[in-house]
Amino acid sequence: MKALKVMCLVLGGAAAAGSVQAETIQLGPRPFFLIDQMDDGVLKSKLLSCAERDFERKLFSIGHRGAPLMFPEHTVESNVAAARMGAGILECDVTFTKDKELVCRHAQDDLHTTTNILASPLAPKCTAGFTPAGNGADASAECRASDVTLAEFKTLVGKMDAADKRAQSVEEYMDGTAAWRTDLYAASTGTLMTHAESIDLFRTLGAKFTPELKAPAVEMPFEGFSQEDYAQKLIDEYKAAGVPPEDVWAQSFNLNDVLYWIENEPEFGRQAVYLDGRYNVEGFDPMKPETFAPSMQELADRGVNYIAPPLWVLVTVAEGEIVPSTYAREARKAGLNLITWTLERSGPLGGGGGWYYQSIKEVTRSDGAMFELLHVLAQDVGVKGVFSDWPATVTYYANCMDLH
Repeated sequence: MKALKVMCLVLGGAAAAGSVQAETIQLGPRPFFLIDQMDDGVLKSKLLSCAERDFERKLFSIGHRGAPLMFPEHTVESNVAAARMGAGILECDVTFTKDKELVCRHAQDDLHTTTNILASPLAPKCTAGFTPAGNGADASAECRASDVTLAEFKTLVGKMDAADKRAQSVEEYMDGTAAWRTDLYAASTGTLMTHAESIDLFRTLGAKFTPELKAPAVEMPFEGFSQEDYAQKLIDEYKAAGVPPEDVWAQSFNLNDVLYWIENEPEFGRQAVYLDGRYNVEGFDPMKPETFAPSMQELADRGVNYIAPPLWVLVTVAEGEIVPSTYAREARKAGLNLITWTLERSGPLGGGGGWYYQSIKEVTRSDGAMFELLHVLAQDVGVKGVFSDWPATVTYYANCMDLH
């Protein structure tokens, strides 16, 4: 019955999805709330001048796990919301179950924070069951997609990604949503999807595709399933669905995955995205090219065409203004297309804006900085798209500036 319910939502949503494509995109009040936080100036005036226009879907606007600012990530409901906000590209983070079926989850080992598994009959199957906080240790659990079969996975319900590390009970542990998010749209249902179902849904919604091959939490090969098998299976599901390669931007933090696609599936490899995690390497500095290993030109020479670092890596501050970083200039010089992540993921931005704004914290004083940063990324850095946890913000900007 659960599988039937999902397919009814995906396929029965065809009429609703048709309305998503045909009707005016619904952006709601948030873009205007953010504009109100901006200092008066040319950019604010330009954005305000677009308030009464009709908005269209934009490829520049990428739904990051759907619309997880308010909806449980990687659920049908989250992605329908993102499409209604004009996201032209939607994301399925791809991992696999015990029986090696591809499903949409941000990590293979996140079921304990993103689903109801700990309160379900499947809890005993978890890699590590719930342990309450005590003796100076946080509450903990670990439940992997690879702990359960696909049929078992499909019995779960998505929830907002959160956990209360002070919890003494499963119920308390599951009730940890940040104050600036909400459980309002997670109260009744969060319908999980396989990767193949996400392809059907996104196509029905009129959106294109950016699947991310997630790092396995299990040792590979997994029961004979190699990393190459995993990378190939992701592409095979688009080929089986008849999706044109130009509609797919396959992503991975593992450069070898990207190089595998370039070599073995060149039509898909042309738009494969290297999610750049080199910021985690000791000594990395986005202002010092000598710390980029491999270099931007070396990546381009190996066939990489798209690279995607976090927001802060692409910008810095000069004379009180947000400007492109050396990293951004070097990437463009090597001919690399830039995508970045993740707008609307930091919560309120007063007082520096947190991790995603660390390189511009001195000029990040209010939520209005989101549009100021977005403007520099689009006009000066030249990014091709921006992931957002609430795509309406990026959709508004892309429409106002007549971006693709």
